[in-house]
Amino acid sequence: MSLEHWLAFVAASAVLLVIPGPTILSVISYSLAHGRRARWPLVAAVALGDSTALCVSLLGLGALLAASAFWFTVVKWIGGGYLLYLGIRMLRAGAAEGSPQAAPAAPVSRWKLFANTWLVTALNPKGIVFFVAFLPQFIQPAADTSGQLGLLAATFVALATLNASLYAWFAGAASRWLASPRASRGFHLAGGSLLSAAGVWALLARRA
Repeated sequence: MSLEHWLAFVAASAVLLVIPGPTILSVISYSLAHGRRARWPLVAAVALGDSTALCVSLLGLGALLAASAFWFTVVKWIGGGYLLYLGIRMLRAGAAEGSPQAAPAAPVSRWKLFANTWLVTALNPKGIVFFVAFLPQFIQPAADTSGQLGLLAATFVALATLNASLYAWFAGAASRWLASPRASRGFHLAGGSLLSAAGVWALLARRA
């Protein structure tokens, strides 16, 4: 693969990654709610989730989702429903913080933060189909295909991990400065609203 093709892929991936989607919304919401302790589980979950989506895409699931309305619907309902579930939980947590009798929220384990974010990243049907349609555009037919796919996949996962790290760092820093109960309630309500909206968006998604 030529350096020009690789740099073009890096530029296109960076533009796509910097726009917040369900994964980044999860990273921001959890980082605001849990601060620095959530940073590394979230970043690791994004890396593994994108790697999972890439692997299943390269194994043919993405092509199946693109061709089959039934399986696309199954996967989008699982992924969208899970996003909606997480969003409603955050909304309920924010509403509970506004109650005078509300008990302090128990800290969520790092493993649970990791698992939730991995599921949000890996179960995004649009992401799986996107990998199938996006990566082949940068493959040079004259060169080794498997080597190019490996390089592009590793590059995308590295960029996604860096992107998630930056979002988590900024959100974690904001949580230290805005740690009042009122701000925490606002974070839960805003994050829950965003995740719920992303879940509804995923449920309404249609195949291209």
